[in-house]
Amino acid sequence: MTLRSHGAVRVLVVDDQTLFREALTTLLEVREEVAVVGAAENGAQALDLVDALHPDVVLMDLRMPVLDGVATTTRLTVEHPDVRVLVLTTFDGDDEVFPALRAGAVGYLLKDATASRLVEGVLAAARGESVLQPSVAAKVLARMNQLPDVPDAPRPQPLLDPLTERELDVLRAVADGLSNRETAARLFLSEGTVKNHVTNVLAKLGVRDRTQAALRARALGLL
Repeated sequence: MTLRSHGAVRVLVVDDQTLFREALTTLLEVREEVAVVGAAENGAQALDLVDALHPDVVLMDLRMPVLDGVATTTRLTVEHPDVRVLVLTTFDGDDEVFPALRAGAVGYLLKDATASRLVEGVLAAARGESVLQPSVAAKVLARMNQLPDVPDAPRPQPLLDPLTERELDVLRAVADGLSNRETAARLFLSEGTVKNHVTNVLAKLGVRDRTQAALRARALGLL
């Protein structure tokens, strides 16, 4: 799925707190590249609105009455595979993070994220990219590192076009869950340069998004 060339990314806000829904809607609507098409107070209402409004991205809270975020994400993944779910919640414990990602969420942000980080996350999710809060990215990598090696599994083939030192720096930032802007600040590069490096890294690793890049890099021993 790609950003629509003729309009803004259509977003559905799902959260059981009225004040937060309204504040989030106001925050997003000041950005020309984002259009909030609706808001729901629980998962069941969200499913009905997705059917009616056809959003590109659903900003999904997790702890809600009637139908929680994980159950709703599971349904959306099956019934509307083109709709991207980006979790936005207060909680980043293992009991929230991994069920949400397994259900099909393409990203996981916390409600203390900055406005720019949130908008970047929405746009990235619309492009089909993974968006992970740094603390969540650390949990995912830690969980991967706990997985036992499978002796009989074929070793991945080395890259035909190895990553440069700067691309490795960018890859490590990606694995840490940093956005392009945050990576640029860490590495003292322009955001455009970082974006180009990320594109090259994904192409060289043969993957489509940042989470797959981290997984592939771990398998190759690059992280």
